[in-house]
Amino acid sequence: MAGGKLIVFSAPSGSGKTTIVQHLLKQERLNLEFSISATSREPRKGEIHGHDYYYINLKQFKQHIKDEDFLEWEEVYRDNFYGTLKTEIERIWANGKNVIFDIDVVGGLRIKKKFPKETLAVFVKPPSVDELKIRLKKRKTESEEKINMRIAKASVELATAPQFDFIIENIHLDVALKEAEDLVAGYINENHE
Repeated sequence: MAGGKLIVFSAPSGSGKTTIVQHLLKQERLNLEFSISATSREPRKGEIHGHDYYYINLKQFKQHIKDEDFLEWEEVYRDNFYGTLKTEIERIWANGKNVIFDIDVVGGLRIKKKFPKETLAVFVKPPSVDELKIRLKKRKTESEEKINMRIAKASVELATAPQFDFIIENIHLDVALKEAEDLVAGYINENHE
């Protein structure tokens, strides 16, 4: 596998990484394409196969693991697998684009470890765990139990922040968006001059 750059954005759920990644994808000068992850979980309301995720049943997902089809994969919650198919990265690089990931911290660090020279790994940090809980509740997409699971996981994820190349603290979204844009543009340009 050889091609463009890999831009990884990782964070606890509710930190704003998806909003930041969506903003960056709209910046044509960055020449980014989104890496669609595969998952064994059911689609949420409004999510589309091949756009939000590649929805693969548990048996098929485990077969892909066995066949080493993933660049990285993780059992995020019990029987809830997420991963990046190698074919997805190859597809994006074949289009002459840089790959951007919206991915959990374990997956993000695995990509950085496998491709240290090609990867910019960015951790998006929420202002606080309390603020994270407020954001997750505002989404109204998950039960109180699921939210509490995500909050418990967030504490562990926050401890990994120093392992990333950069940390963006998302207190004011407009500031975080500008910081992310400058960071990614600088990374892409420094390697193409």
